[in-house]
This record gives sequence, structure tokens and C-alpha cells, in this order.
Amino acid sequence: MKITLLAKKIPIGFAFSLFGFGAFTQTPSDGFMMEGRRACALFSFDFGQFDHYWEGPTLRINETIATVQRMKALPMIAVGIHDRLNFYVGVPWVKTQSTQPNGGKFAGARGFQDIILAFKGQWLKQQIGTGKIDGFASVGFSTPMTNYLSDYRPYSIGFGAPELSYRAILQYETGKSLFFRGTGAYLWRGYTEAERDYYYNDGSYYTAWMDVPSAWQFEFFTGKWFLDRHLKVELFYQGLKSTSGDDIRPYNAAQPTNKVMSDRVGLTAQYFFKDARGLGVLLSHSRVVHGRNTGKINNSFIGVTYQFNYLKPKK
Repeated sequence: MKITLLAKKIPIGFAFSLFGFGAFTQTPSDGFMMEGRRACALFSFDFGQFDHYWEGPTLRINETIATVQRMKALPMIAVGIHDRLNFYVGVPWVKTQSTQPNGGKFAGARGFQDIILAFKGQWLKQQIGTGKIDGFASVGFSTPMTNYLSDYRPYSIGFGAPELSYRAILQYETGKSLFFRGTGAYLWRGYTEAERDYYYNDGSYYTAWMDVPSAWQFEFFTGKWFLDRHLKVELFYQGLKSTSGDDIRPYNAAQPTNKVMSDRVGLTAQYFFKDARGLGVLLSHSRVVHGRNTGKINNSFIGVTYQFNYLKPKK
């Protein structure tokens, strides 16, 4: 009974979509394209933690394991194949832990998560008066790099299933460097294998394979360029809603089949150095303000970018 009661206090780990770093530039979900023959390398560190979580629609406190912490290091590169076609690849490394000892029953996890591959193309580039409108579309794929435990919530480093993403992006920028951007994405997810041969998901399943719910994701940004387009500041909202799944049940731990919903708001800033050509730095902070079967997590992010020519420019 002691173990069962302990499981009741365990929140779900925050649901990470393929492009959860969509608020930052040079990614498959932004309003920026790398020029052909140019590339941008990114290295970022993300730190998040939470001490409350939603069990279904009910907000609860982490009474047993206190604050759950999640750290992610992400090296990624964006390659301009053409002025209107970019390729992306990233390999996140994730570590999870609790701030309170729990008698050795639960330990954190660490390791490489999922390899990320994506293409983004620009299908619209139109001047409208003093402003301009741009349209983009991206398709991405991720799959686990290691045999991590996906059914180890809240410490699992990922949901352990392949994912395909289809995303549309529309951005309008005024003549005064103020811009607005909206994105919509469908995230198709496959199955993950758990280390047990029975689980309950609104019914009994005698198998180790769990169907990870697919999801819809929506993002809205408003921002402005400053300092002769060397500084960009954005406010953003990101919403995620699973298309199926069950709720975390009382006296049970979370599992990959749960229906996850979240509303996240944040602020991000990116600065491109004037004297160090190609070098940039970015900072961000975001919070989940409402959710279902997810942690009420706060995230802080720091990253460094460097743009360079991988081929000589055409004369």
C-alpha cells in the first residue's frame, strides 16, 4: 500500500512536442529562413521545474517528491539548402531529478532523447504597402535515440514514440518592424513500449505497447525589432491539446497514454552582435498557466547561435 500511495503523488512529466523550442529563431516553427549556402548552429540550455501538476483537470501539489527539475541541452543546426528551403537536425540531451530525497524508490533519468529532423519551405513572400507578409510550411520527424523508459513519469526524458509534425506558419511585419505570427501544427505520434505487459486506459490492455496520443499545437507571437534589427523581442502563447487519451487516475502514476493539454505564455529576446559577425545570443522564460495531466512548469532558456557560409556565396 505504501508504494501505491506514493504513486498517487507522482505528477506527469511535461509533454515535450517535437518543436517545443518554437519561440526561438532558426527553427522549423519561426518566421525566419536561412539563405542558401548559409547555416546557423545553435547550442541551448533549458531549465524547467514544477511543484504542482494537474491530475486530469484538478491542480495538485507534489507532496512526496517536492520539486521536479528538468534540464535539456540542445545542439542543433539549420542549413539553407535554398533561399526558400531549409533543413534542420538536432539531438537533445535531457536530465531529470527531484529536489527531495525519496528513500531511493525513485531516481531521476538522463540521456539522449530523440533525434530531430525537419524541412521548412517558404511559399509566400508578399509586400503589402509598407509591410510584408510571409508564409511557411514545415514537416518534421523525431524518433528515440536511446532505449529510455518512457513510462517512468515524471522522470522520463521523453514519450518514447516516433512523431511526425506538419506545420503552417503565417507572419505579418509592419513598416515599423512590429510583427505578428501565428502557427498551427498537427503532431502525429506512434506507439511506445513500456516495461510492463498490462495497463489501464479506459479499459484493460494486456500488452506492453502504449498508444501515445497525437496532438494539435497552436502558437501566437507578437514582437518587434530594435537597435537597427540587432535586437528582437517577442511575447508568445503556445497551446497544446491531445486528440485522445485518458486522465491520470487517483492512486496511479501518469503514463504515456494520458490526454495532455497545456497553455503556455512567455517572453523571449535575441540579440545579434554588431562587432562579432554571425554571433547571437537568446534568452527566454515561459510558464504553463493552465493544463490537464501535465506539470505546472516554469522554463528558462539560454542559447548561443552562430551563422556562417558553408559554401562560398554566388557572385
